[in-house]
Amino acid sequence: VVIFHSLSKRSNLPGLRSGFVASGANTMREIKQLRNYAGAPLPLPLQAASAAVWDDEAHVAENRALYVEKYEVADRILGNVPGYQSPEAGFFLWMPVEDDEAAALKLWRETGVRVLPGGYLAQTVNGENPGKQYIRVAMVAPKEETTRGIEAIRRCLYPE
Repeated sequence: VVIFHSLSKRSNLPGLRSGFVASGANTMREIKQLRNYAGAPLPLPLQAASAAVWDDEAHVAENRALYVEKYEVADRILGNVPGYQSPEAGFFLWMPVEDDEAAALKLWRETGVRVLPGGYLAQTVNGENPGKQYIRVAMVAPKEETTRGIEAIRRCLYPE
């Protein structure tokens, strides 16, 4: 068993590239060897910033509360879209579409909203890609911006 933690997910700081891994002694020896050859050291100023963020739990609770608020907005706006499911946790909505690339391009061209085609995140097996029927909507922007984006997605892809 290996567990990974990062500030990317815990604290909404993907650019900081700070995290840690924990496992048994044998696995950790292998990870250390990999890190010797493939890992980039974190500069000291970023280590100091990371330490301060790892030491603070208040912002984590605030972030989680903000996600709850944003998912409540999504539920209100998208709740009656066939196939919509409110996630129990995470950073993304997975919205059902007929063609993921076409939907992502339509959104970008008509509204400026950027989403990722689900097929880019899934593997094709036996000619089938389960992600092709979804777009991934990141819920990481501030609440007001997220609300505008979700409203635009609704108008563009799921008009009533």
